[in-house]
Amino acid sequence: MKLFIKIKYIGTAFSGYQVQHGRRTVQGELCRACAELFGHACDVTGCSRTDAGVHAECFCAAVSDKGGDRLTTSIPVHRIPEALNAHLPGDISVFYAACVDGSFHPRYGVKEKTYVYRIINTQFRDPFYEGRAWFIPGTVFDAGDIEKMNRAAAKLIGTHDFSSFMAAGSKITDAVRTVTGARFAADGDILNFEISADGFLYNMVRIIVGTMAAVGQGKLTPEDIPEITAARDRSRAGITAPPHGLYLHDVKY
Repeated sequence: MKLFIKIKYIGTAFSGYQVQHGRRTVQGELCRACAELFGHACDVTGCSRTDAGVHAECFCAAVSDKGGDRLTTSIPVHRIPEALNAHLPGDISVFYAACVDGSFHPRYGVKEKTYVYRIINTQFRDPFYEGRAWFIPGTVFDAGDIEKMNRAAAKLIGTHDFSSFMAAGSKITDAVRTVTGARFAADGDILNFEISADGFLYNMVRIIVGTMAAVGQGKLTPEDIPEITAARDRSRAGITAPPHGLYLHDVKY
């Protein structure tokens, strides 16, 4: 068997998911914890490569013996989350484990991902959300602003070339993705933007959020979005929102 796990983590103190020499990463912590628990080196393959500062409410990964397609362990699978958590720091938690076929790949098998981006929608910054949501000084979006942002976001739904919403310098050659949902919703002082797609380009969600914020601020209109998308030009879209407001929310296979 190969082990399939779901984890949550606060990305503030990590240099992203993927192992980097000399840096603290989510994958590095998981590899260390698995080696300690199972007694041998393990491969931990993730469903995505989240950037430094990005969080996850549901991140999926597969664990196997180093270089293999199965995990050698006598620990019952239902006990693995608690056992792994005993070896992990407080900013990572495993909350689900299951056995999967050795051919399963947590990245290439994904059908849909959902991200949530959180904005602190108040006049003053909130220290309880420091590093967990984007505070935009001088900006509070009212109901009319949010309605415009939702009209703009709706124009992204469907299959499009999202080159305008991809980080400049990205090596991706096929920028076509299918967005199945994109919507803002207020939850008290937090404005949540939820977006689902069959895949995302580098910085795509953060650039979309920066562009939607510009709509809410009156710098762009909802009617500008199709033109920006069609231009396939990063310079036409808004700023890249900071990483700390972004959460990987769900992954479907």
